[in-house]
Amino acid sequence: MRECANRHGRVAAAVRERADGHNQGTVAAVFALFALLAAAVVAVRRRVARRSWPARARIVSAEDNTTVDAHGAVRSTQAADLTLPDAELEKLWSPPQLERLARTYWRFLSRATLGVVRVDYSETQRTVVLLRQPLRLLRFQAPEYEMDGERGIVRWRIEDGLLVARAGRHGDGYLQLDVRRCGPADGEPGMQRIHIEVEVANFYPSIAHSISKHVYRWTQSAIHVLVTHGFLRSLARLDLAESRVGRYAVPENVADVPDPGEPADSPTRPL
Repeated sequence: MRECANRHGRVAAAVRERADGHNQGTVAAVFALFALLAAAVVAVRRRVARRSWPARARIVSAEDNTTVDAHGAVRSTQAADLTLPDAELEKLWSPPQLERLARTYWRFLSRATLGVVRVDYSETQRTVVLLRQPLRLLRFQAPEYEMDGERGIVRWRIEDGLLVARAGRHGDGYLQLDVRRCGPADGEPGMQRIHIEVEVANFYPSIAHSISKHVYRWTQSAIHVLVTHGFLRSLARLDLAESRVGRYAVPENVADVPDPGEPADSPTRPL
């Protein structure tokens, strides 16, 4: 009986130690995110300063278009309209350029946080780390691509990470870039308009679950909105980063990529 009680005591102590370690990690992440917010404000403002860029970007979403449902799942959408020359749009509308757009998002995130946050790449995952492994803030599956003549989508499904609560690990949460052609720009011959959205859906933030929703809004959510707006504005440069993986390194037609709305396991193209 005494041996059984001792065993239960050791198990309980191990559980408490693990929980304490998780909470300490979350608190550390909060303070790190506060520091990143200050750095990002300076970096983003510097990088999106007005210049003579080949296109124009205008933020069209609300300043903080973020909602949290009754179960604690977050949905956040930031959007912009990009006006650019006809010829530039035609050059950009291809699977390799969609892949480069995805890489540009991660490049901007790292630059805007002064390299404190960076992304590690593999064939099957994208891992957002604080400085370096094993400080994994977010881990995603490899991106899914969908494209047709009017719309292009890149979607990363959320796996886990320090910033993901237990309820949201290996679930149906995702980060997504969604680009739509809107036709000729009003009153501007030779110019086209596209609409770009950055969406996070079904995301369960550990900060909101472990500490409070208010702290989440002041830290991680605020940083996400700030950096995403900076990313959308920076697209007016039309300077897309080279892909690290090169899934579409060989030029392919839009028809070779699953259409938006097709299942991720569509036989059109294996993942």
